[in-house]
Amino acid sequence: MASDKMIIDESKYEAKVPVRYVFKTEPGLTERTIREISSEKNEPDWMLKRRLKSFEIFKSKPMPTWGPDLSELDFNRITFYIKPEDRKAASWEELPEDIRETFDRLGIPEYERRFLGGSGAMYESEVVYSKLKKELKDMGVIFTDTDTAVKEYPELVKEYFMKLVPPSDNKFAALHGAVWSGGSFIYVPPGVKVPVPLQIYFVMAQEAEGQFEHTIIIAEEGSEVNYIEGCSAPRYSRSSLHSGVVEIFVKKNARVRYTSIQNWSKSIYNLNTKRSLVDENGVVEWISGTMGSKVTMLYPGSILRGRGARAEHLTIGFAGNGQHKEGGSRIIISAPYASAKVIAKSICANGGVMGYRGLVKLNKGAIGSKVNVRCDALLMDPLSKSYTIPYNEIYETREVLASHEAFAGKIDEDHLFYLMTRGLNEEEAKALIVRGFIEPIMKKLPFEYAVELNRLIELEISKLPGGVG
Repeated sequence: MASDKMIIDESKYEAKVPVRYVFKTEPGLTERTIREISSEKNEPDWMLKRRLKSFEIFKSKPMPTWGPDLSELDFNRITFYIKPEDRKAASWEELPEDIRETFDRLGIPEYERRFLGGSGAMYESEVVYSKLKKELKDMGVIFTDTDTAVKEYPELVKEYFMKLVPPSDNKFAALHGAVWSGGSFIYVPPGVKVPVPLQIYFVMAQEAEGQFEHTIIIAEEGSEVNYIEGCSAPRYSRSSLHSGVVEIFVKKNARVRYTSIQNWSKSIYNLNTKRSLVDENGVVEWISGTMGSKVTMLYPGSILRGRGARAEHLTIGFAGNGQHKEGGSRIIISAPYASAKVIAKSICANGGVMGYRGLVKLNKGAIGSKVNVRCDALLMDPLSKSYTIPYNEIYETREVLASHEAFAGKIDEDHLFYLMTRGLNEEEAKALIVRGFIEPIMKKLPFEYAVELNRLIELEISKLPGGVG
């Protein structure tokens, strides 16, 4: 007997609230904008100087002409800084009612109560709430927003801020360096294993705004930490820009898992730069699910510089009507017996476009190192497109292995027919096939997030027209 059709409350992912703020800059980007941001944050002079230097680099760099089309992105229409509140709340109850309602609908307080060691909430340009369990504080763990870290841990910030992603890296890294705000700062002392995840959730609630959080994770020797990011924004007619930077430092024998579930609205340009540096026998895991946004360009990078260092990149992407997403990975190995595995799964429907652009670079001295890249695409109709652009640079030939596999296919009509003869309707049968396709990634997610991502995918599948293509 067919199961009842799952009812998915799409309004849960609509974070639209009345426009409110205590300060915001005028649309457009000038030196005055940057000085206003720094002044409003009461930043030290050394950070203002870094912002202004980044702004000069931004002005000198051209827009990227490869990848998705960015020609409709107009910096003059973007508001680069919006401050929603004068102070950061110490509890959910202290948040203003409308902001609290936004996060309540997304289930963030429930996640915190159930399984998080620490949590934060970033609304517009500022972190409005953060909390770390006392037992983790007693272990020496630091989990705060990056603005607070600039003031309370200036020497640590100076040492690590924009070291892996310098402003000269690309135009959007330079933009980020000029106008960054919010994000997470995490420091885990040597030998400390954080037993439960740390999480932050980002919300952009207004149109034509920019969000530029900066996240730094420092895992000292022998430590472990699991960090989760969630992202959401309501639908608006005017486009917004999200351009975050993530820098992860994995010291000897340390381990970091970074998970990101992105459900930006389809009016968002999602253009991020994320990178990790891994020392001897360290392990970094990048796990991401990208459901929303109009345009995404995201290529997390792992630099394996220590003997036996490892990286694992697992991604799921869904592109529907009007969406062009280009993901990928950068693997750079400069040490012996290091290894990396990349699994990229993409689903395209209703004319969506999904691409993979990757770099594998084995430098001299990477003896015995191995890299395996696998890209699988599932096309739900004949209008959708998928492509793969791998690029390999091999400078070490002793005992190295670098492989790249790519597969693109559609839902098999025989499989669909078989499932429908067993009592499923067409929508449920498609959803079941898609679940099997993405199963390797789902196993890596915390249970609550795997359920959430499944719901988002089912929501997209429910919008598809009939037929397989």
